[in-house]
Amino acid sequence: MAEDDGSPARAAVALAIRLGPTGEPELLLIRRATREGDPWSGQVALPGGRWSPTDASLRETAIRETAEETGLDLQAGGLILGALDELRPRTPALPPIIVTPYVALTDGEGPLTPNDEVAAAFWMPLQHLHDPEVARESVVQVRGATWRVPSFVFGEYVVWGMTERILRQLLELV
Repeated sequence: MAEDDGSPARAAVALAIRLGPTGEPELLLIRRATREGDPWSGQVALPGGRWSPTDASLRETAIRETAEETGLDLQAGGLILGALDELRPRTPALPPIIVTPYVALTDGEGPLTPNDEVAAAFWMPLQHLHDPEVARESVVQVRGATWRVPSFVFGEYVVWGMTERILRQLLELV
């Protein structure tokens, strides 16, 4: 559990894994839409979002947000295996929030239907994360600053920040 110093917001994301067309495991990622006021605008992320008082639990938050953002119904066609370690942003420029990642298996049937918060939704082969050429330091520009960050690169997509940290946790387990 992440240290709870005060009353930070809570959020949950889903690491939705399916068997792809070749029978290899794939992970669902999204690129967030570019939106004014969104501190994670335009970044590659896992589907998920803030806890709502209507959510019975953070697990329910991950399920609801995944369905809203991508059309993938983890409740109907998935199995939540459990949660990884909670994380917080490392920079004080980001809002105080604790994120709980949930690992889910899904049949991944049907097309993904991103909502207006999502610019793209795509499946990445999980094996890709084991490729030493993919894990590298990347240069990113965020909020007017340039950063050199640990990342995974998948085609045009650069996965960094909390999403990269969550994926490293997953890799340690698999």
